[in-house]
Amino acid sequence: MARLTSPNPIALHRFQPCFPIPRFTANPQRRRINSRKFQTFVCQTNPNLDHKDTSPSEQEKLLVEPTTVNAETTKTTTTTSLPQLPNKDVNNKIALVSTLAALGLFLSARLDFGVSLKDLSVIAVPYEEALSNGKPTVVEFYADWCEVCRELAPDVYKVEQQYKDQVNFVMLNVDNTKWEQELDEFGVEGIPHFAFLDKEGNEEGNVVGRLPRQYLLENVDALARGQASVPHARVVGQYSSAEARKVHQVVDPRSHG
Repeated sequence: MARLTSPNPIALHRFQPCFPIPRFTANPQRRRINSRKFQTFVCQTNPNLDHKDTSPSEQEKLLVEPTTVNAETTKTTTTTSLPQLPNKDVNNKIALVSTLAALGLFLSARLDFGVSLKDLSVIAVPYEEALSNGKPTVVEFYADWCEVCRELAPDVYKVEQQYKDQVNFVMLNVDNTKWEQELDEFGVEGIPHFAFLDKEGNEEGNVVGRLPRQYLLENVDALARGQASVPHARVVGQYSSAEARKVHQVVDPRSHG
């Protein structure tokens, strides 16, 4: 009897795994990718159940119309939200108004702060003429070095512009030796010294030094209306001593100031 020789001398059964062993190939083919297909559903606001199918052109119309409406709405909102820029005519008008306003401020500042004693002396009426033209007169004794005189110059200018057709305004510089007699006659000890004369040249009162403009205005108004007296006949405020004129005296008989 022939003896079967087993290649497995120990007579062990071959172990066979119960799970499949993956096999790899040297040149794997391209893997298949599963892709999902999505279907597009179109919803209608008023569906018609009796209508079976919708043509492709109608579907495209339904899909495109909302986008168009949204674009028009966005365009309208953007247009209304943007501010309207002014045109050239408006800009020109604004520039013209600004220029006129600046000019007005400049002239106002000039009247309030730019009037000097020299300006007042130039437009003043000569003393001899004032005594002979039949008008009441305001005589101011002043000096260029007098700080109070310079400070009150704008107020004097405003009152003068208001009553210049009815009242004479005379400026006499105390540094001019020509007016020594008038200084003694009116008793000038401090400046500015305002003497108020009626039509005949008689003194009705005087105001000396720094005082509110209302004092000067009320006295000039009384002269213009021909009253027998002025409301402020003798008022003295802060002033500069007239004795300081001796340091600044000049001889100029031709000047009325």
